[in-house]
Amino acid sequence: MRRRAKTNGLINQMNVVPYIDVMLVLLIIFMVTAPMFVPGVINLPSVGKAAQVTQQPVEINISKDGSFSITHDNTTTPVANIDSLISQVHGLATGDTPVVISADKEVQYNNVIVVVDKLYASGVKKVALVVKERNS
Repeated sequence: MRRRAKTNGLINQMNVVPYIDVMLVLLIIFMVTAPMFVPGVINLPSVGKAAQVTQQPVEINISKDGSFSITHDNTTTPVANIDSLISQVHGLATGDTPVVISADKEVQYNNVIVVVDKLYASGVKKVALVVKERNS
């Protein structure tokens, strides 16, 4: 007679039930805590009507590569660096002459703010940014 080998019933499979339980608990935790984190909302100002310019403004142009130029009385003059830009604008913007900045949309925000800050520090009172109106 042949004898059969006795097996002890071991199964070589991974028990995934505890992992499913852990994943369900994590899912419930994330579902409960997710509504508590509200992303920040920025309320931007809207412009209904722009003020009319009474004088011809001095326009500062900042190109994509970071070079500066000044447009005044329909003539454009390239400027070597920011210090000479500020000194030339300070000479052209006497009294309440407005200064507008036209910057390429790919110019870093910090470069525009540095120009605005130096203009205010030099005594220029009216500084504005030129934007393109969006067609709705």
